[in-house]
Amino acid sequence: MKNKDKRMTALYIRVSTDAQFEEGYSVDAQKEKLAQFCKLKDIENYGFYIDGGWSGSNIERPEIKRMIDDILADRISAVVVYKLDRLSRSQKDTIFLLEDVFIPHNCAFISLNENFDTSTPYGKAMIGILSVFAQLERENIRERTRMGMYERVRSGLWMGGGRVPFGYDYDREKNRLVPNEKAEQVRQIYDLYLQGYSTTQLAAMFDVSGDQHISAILDRMTYLGKISFRGEVIEGTHEPIIDEVTWLRVREERKKRSKNSGGQSAYLLTGLLVCGRCGAKMRYQKWGRGLKIYCYSQQKSKPSLVKDPNCDNIRYDAREVEELVVKDVFEKTKNISADKNGASVNVTARQVLKQKYDAAARKIKRLYDLYANDENELLLETIEENKKQLAEIAEAIKREEKTNSAARELEYRRKTLYDLCGLWDAMTLTERQRALRTCIDRIILDGEDIDIVYSL
Repeated sequence: MKNKDKRMTALYIRVSTDAQFEEGYSVDAQKEKLAQFCKLKDIENYGFYIDGGWSGSNIERPEIKRMIDDILADRISAVVVYKLDRLSRSQKDTIFLLEDVFIPHNCAFISLNENFDTSTPYGKAMIGILSVFAQLERENIRERTRMGMYERVRSGLWMGGGRVPFGYDYDREKNRLVPNEKAEQVRQIYDLYLQGYSTTQLAAMFDVSGDQHISAILDRMTYLGKISFRGEVIEGTHEPIIDEVTWLRVREERKKRSKNSGGQSAYLLTGLLVCGRCGAKMRYQKWGRGLKIYCYSQQKSKPSLVKDPNCDNIRYDAREVEELVVKDVFEKTKNISADKNGASVNVTARQVLKQKYDAAARKIKRLYDLYANDENELLLETIEENKKQLAEIAEAIKREEKTNSAARELEYRRKTLYDLCGLWDAMTLTERQRALRTCIDRIILDGEDIDIVYSL
């Protein structure tokens, strides 16, 4: 195919990261084959367009863009590639290049490996068919990659790729997350959030990209030692940064704050007040020089919060309700002592059980190794007995963890409420709100009746 006009022949080369060094796909190998083709066809006016390390999934590549510009400027008479998928692995992009770029500008397309030439009707038809198979292969590769990732996650290993969660590094050799120097910041973020600080306030304290980043940290199950993948939660092999009790407390706090979408409230009991007549939430509102509490059903501007448009509950003086609630809380908590040792968690029992579990697991592995060399039925019976013991130890560990969780929760509440009356005057509004939410589930207002439902 000798050039009959002054336009040149474009020799296009693409190598992906994965195929960079594969025989036949390297830049030098493709250049050699394309140059031989030009020599065979007596083509002297040619130039190379080389995209090194670029995927064929789209045409967002610098050299193919330059080549397209030259075609549109009528500087290229033909494009030659070693193989069709070097041009593109996308059916859509291949058809676009053929029908919207090459053919309208009288530019032939030649693929050496498939021996096709779009200057012939047969070549045009077969190129379209081959592009379908190139697209199919790309999708097969993607599916195999996803399946491999899923199998890896199922075994408790990190999925790889993407961003590594704040507070972890990624050990590529072990496919596992490893806590780094920022892990302590994650613990502090959880602790301060439970103390009443907002995501905006926390974003200003830590080296993060903003309050959305803080929200992502607070919602990540990764810090609990688990991996969330395609809607499935899998027990990970990486070390957790946050314990289960703290995680669950944050979940509850997140729910409570989401109900109060207005953000940080300037009122003590916001989020705790419930109408005893219709079940709707109740709100604060300035009333003249005072402050009132009334049912959301009586505010027609927010229909989504209305439970009964005919609710006839009374309006309350906010300060009187607050004083009554605080007085009752002081009465309920005055007898709580700060016995820090009394509610300490017995971690020794769990450690002993874990050591016993690991020893039993090693024993079962040795028994399987013996059975592989000598298929003795007695060994199988011994293995089954040891597996039952292993299961019993695992259940004992779970029971111990539940006991420890309950103990930690009780210890947390006791520390929060100890000497609440003596500390109240020195506490900030946020600290007071947090203390009340620790012990109160809801406050039901029904006419003259005020029912404080405690969570202790």
